[in-house]
Amino acid sequence: MTPTDLLLPGIAFLLGLAVAYLFFRQQISTIEGRARNDLERWKLECTNDIRKDSVNRSRSTLKGRISEQMAPLLPEFPFASADARFIGNPIDFVVFDGYTQVKDEKGDTISVVLVEVKKGKGKLTREEGLIKKAVEEGRVSWRTVFLKDEELGEGPCKVDGYKESSKDYPSEKP
Repeated sequence: MTPTDLLLPGIAFLLGLAVAYLFFRQQISTIEGRARNDLERWKLECTNDIRKDSVNRSRSTLKGRISEQMAPLLPEFPFASADARFIGNPIDFVVFDGYTQVKDEKGDTISVVLVEVKKGKGKLTREEGLIKKAVEEGRVSWRTVFLKDEELGEGPCKVDGYKESSKDYPSEKP
């Protein structure tokens, strides 16, 4: 076999590789073009639906927030609306149940109730669930914080029931 006998098949092989590369490159380019066209068609077809869904979700969120704030005015709210204080986050209300009666001198007890308002299939968030658990387990306490008044020459601020040395609040359980 002479070198020219090997050269011709080598050149044919390299040409074959080049043709195959160009062919597959063309195929890939065609597929990419179809994919781009499909994406553009999908965008045109679905943009309105996506926008409508987004608007509906926004409306639903707004309705939920409005419902939360209006809840004390609704007949199914189990407390006097004047006793409810809206917080919004992490819970919706703190209700001082009986406060209005005490204020009007018609009662002598107040219960403090944390209220989360849900509508439909709403569920407690993780944080709301942990707050609920803290209340149920009695991990609720009262603190009176006395702020210093520099004009009166008072010392540092203090918290009733606070241990300065440990920086931990004592656990007060009823």
